[in-house]
Amino acid sequence: MEMPRIVDALAALAQETRLKAYRLLVEAGPAGLAAGRIGEALDLPAATLSFHLAHLSRTGLVSSRQEGRFVIYSADFKNMNELVGYLTENCCGGRSCAPSRKGARNETVSRARRST
Repeated sequence: MEMPRIVDALAALAQETRLKAYRLLVEAGPAGLAAGRIGEALDLPAATLSFHLAHLSRTGLVSSRQEGRFVIYSADFKNMNELVGYLTENCCGGRSCAPSRKGARNETVSRARRST
């Protein structure tokens, strides 16, 4: 994923309604959800929902397909994984950021504490 697309995707997700819609689509999996079901779940009017889904589609986070008279939206998991991969690529100095077997978490020392 190129930097402009990463910035656009993160900006799209930085809005509450779009983030809720996106999380709903991630939970729905590859099958996706009809636009009407998304609108019902988020209690949004059709025009508002359409605006937000179009924004997510332009960033590549969401795709749509026609099934009969319904438009089905689904999260684009390939692009989502690329975005998450970019964000975590150099995480924890190359070490795993996952909790250790004892349950302790690797903690990053703040920049202020390191300099003292």
